Amino acid sequence: MSVNELEQLRMKLDNVNLQILELVNLRAAIVQQIGQLKNKQGMKKFDPVREREMLNHLIQHNNGPFENSTIEHIFKEIFKAGLELIEDDDKKELLVSRKRKPENTVINIKGESVGNGSTHFVMGPCAVESYEQVREVAKAVKNQGIKLFRGGAFKPRTSPYDFQGLGIEGLQILRTVADEFDLAVVSEIVNPAHIEIALEYVDVIQIGARNMQNFELLKAAGDVQKPVLLKRGLSATISEFINAAEYIISRGNGNIILCERGIRTYERATRNTLDISAVPILKQETHLPVMVDVTHSTGRRDLLIPTAKAALAIGADGVMAEVHPDPAVALSDSAQQMDIPMFEHFMQELEKYTSSIR
Repeated sequence: MSVNELEQLRMKLDNVNLQILELVNLRAAIVQQIGQLKNKQGMKKFDPVREREMLNHLIQHNNGPFENSTIEHIFKEIFKAGLELIEDDDKKELLVSRKRKPENTVINIKGESVGNGSTHFVMGPCAVESYEQVREVAKAVKNQGIKLFRGGAFKPRTSPYDFQGLGIEGLQILRTVADEFDLAVVSEIVNPAHIEIALEYVDVIQIGARNMQNFELLKAAGDVQKPVLLKRGLSATISEFINAAEYIISRGNGNIILCERGIRTYERATRNTLDISAVPILKQETHLPVMVDVTHSTGRRDLLIPTAKAALAIGADGVMAEVHPDPAVALSDSAQQMDIPMFEHFMQELEKYTSSIR
């Protein structure tokens, strides 16, 4: 073969490459249109039956020199790229997506700017049991320079016979004590009908793990301009968690803090399994602040300090944990709450740690 013939074949190959490129991009544009139609109709993006039909059709028309298995491999990669393209299009459409808003969302809660790069703590009792109990913990929280004060007034429990919380009375106690110590109240609301009532008492509406996919509650929280702390569901994927946040922001409320609180696995050494890798994934995929609840993820006091350090090391905006004056007599989750001396030690250790990693 002469040099001339080689160059001519190379030029022909370049032209064929350009034709393939044009056709691959044309195919991608058609795939995007199909994806949009499927979105409108609520259909799944991936259809294995349709993929097999297309592969069979290609193999029937394959005249070589490629083997059928090679053709199948090549087109499976093209199909995969098309599926990824429409999945990326879906992500771009989400209001919580970092692709939609590259800069971090910063939420102001009574002077506390969550999401600004500083470390924040949300501390308080698991459940509101009495004014005296709440006040004692609030005083300890205030002494540590913490602004965000948590406490459960409504307690959705696994057993209907367990303590369910004081309800509205609990919210009133939280508000009274928080006003005395200039704290911001973070408390869970479980019923959409209570959202309007909660506005009078809470500074942050918490939506717990069991209600992450209570869509009417998410919508109700999205209809008000009150910050929402949204916890990940017990068995929720990260995608499901992000879409739960999308329910809130789609109604107009973008003041959302995501909270990783452990997921249910086969492991029984801890109450749940802390999915620490969720923190950087959520930070990459969304523009929302991300916190870690070390109490519910572990269910063990002895693991609170190391898991809190892990949360801060991996980029969490804050840590949530529970404190009780006397955990042994707590009406809920006694094994996982810190007493006040332990809480003070916890804060000292975390302060030393944050200073060392700055």
